[in-house]
Amino acid sequence: MSASAQTDNPLWLAAAERWVQGLEGATRRLASVPPPVVAGRLTRMVGLTLEAAGCQAAVGDRCEIVSSDSACIEAEVVGFSGDRLFLMPTGDIHGLKPNAQVLPRTHTGTVRVGTGLLGRIIDGACNPLDGLGPIEPEASVRLTGTPINPLRRQPITQPLDVGVRAINGLLTVGRGQRVGLFAGSGVGKSVLLGMMARYTAADVIVVGLIGERGREVKEFIERILGRAGLARSVVVATPADYPPLMRLHGAWLATAIAEFFRDRGRNVLLIMDSLTRFAQAQREIALAIGEAPATKGYPPSVFARMPQLVERAGNGVATAGSITAFYTVLAEGDDPNDPIVDAARAILDGHIVLARRIAEGGRYPAIDVEASVSRVMHDIVPASQLELSRRLRQATAIYENNRDLITIGAYQRGSDPRIDNAISRWPQIEAFLRQDMHDRVDIAASVAALAATMAEAPASSGGAANNQRGTQ
Repeated sequence: MSASAQTDNPLWLAAAERWVQGLEGATRRLASVPPPVVAGRLTRMVGLTLEAAGCQAAVGDRCEIVSSDSACIEAEVVGFSGDRLFLMPTGDIHGLKPNAQVLPRTHTGTVRVGTGLLGRIIDGACNPLDGLGPIEPEASVRLTGTPINPLRRQPITQPLDVGVRAINGLLTVGRGQRVGLFAGSGVGKSVLLGMMARYTAADVIVVGLIGERGREVKEFIERILGRAGLARSVVVATPADYPPLMRLHGAWLATAIAEFFRDRGRNVLLIMDSLTRFAQAQREIALAIGEAPATKGYPPSVFARMPQLVERAGNGVATAGSITAFYTVLAEGDDPNDPIVDAARAILDGHIVLARRIAEGGRYPAIDVEASVSRVMHDIVPASQLELSRRLRQATAIYENNRDLITIGAYQRGSDPRIDNAISRWPQIEAFLRQDMHDRVDIAASVAALAATMAEAPASSGGAANNQRGTQ
């Protein structure tokens, strides 16, 4: 049959068309097939930094390293130089040897999450720590999150009841706000976090225990969070003995879980203890791969990582819920100008300072009212509450500035009406700021107590002043 006759034959044309379509489909399938995995080898190990050669992987990808006992050790690519990859292990590195096989893994950088996480305790790799069996996932999300267009975020318009009188009345937190809890060691931050975890009006609570002592994990869950609090919570625990990369993953995972529930319309309370340990883990990694230190040994990448983590919290789009976040920040040596404290103060929507001198005086929670601020309070509370808060802050500042004179009896009543007023109100102010860890005080009761404390005519002013001199 001639070529012209073939082209005029309908059967031949249909067969040719099917043949072309089949070739196109096979070509598309071949294009989607990933390239073969090329194994590399381990060439160097210094501290926790591993160097591999002979394989290709991007920053953030995972690799498996085969140890001498044939066990697979997972590591993540954190940098490169020429044809060498820098990796950080996520677990124990016992058994590694020179020229160990390094296998890049595909489809990394995601984590499986779901509602089955409620009431569970997991590590930074989403492995259960509570012995309650496997967790059934519902969705796969990016560990480092997906940024939200800032113009699509909903503004903070509603106050959030955290159950703590001093915070509700003087430092009102808005739903979707990000607040720092600045404190040194041993001043009651864990107890305050537990109070807010139990009493805050939230649908879901996500707790990230990052870099803390392993003993504190169980204590926080059993003694502070409690069974009722755990039932609506997800706890991500990466204690201090975990590798630095796993501590970073713990903070990212806790935030990713909070984002999962927020995107499904839930109001989430995210508690991160602590942001400082997250920064220290990043410092360990950055210094290990050769990044130059800057402020007090912290490389620049630390101050880039912190806002990337914090900015993931907050209100979502119109159809989503919210993430109200509390981040504890450890002031090393009680230094208010610690670089991490200073950086956190700039990127958060407010901060609550716990003072050691107040804790040593026996008043808990040891909130330093003068040094604390909520940057959204003026947008979510009535003007009357703002005025009461301003007056209490003023009276507290005046009393604290003249405490030494009042204590030794050098101040003579009548010398300054403002000091007289502060002395008269001080017992009521201290009673307002003090709260037992087992007591819950809602917003309405907090504002009523604030109004009663700052009533125009304090009861028995002279007696209160004399009493104060006698007890100091």
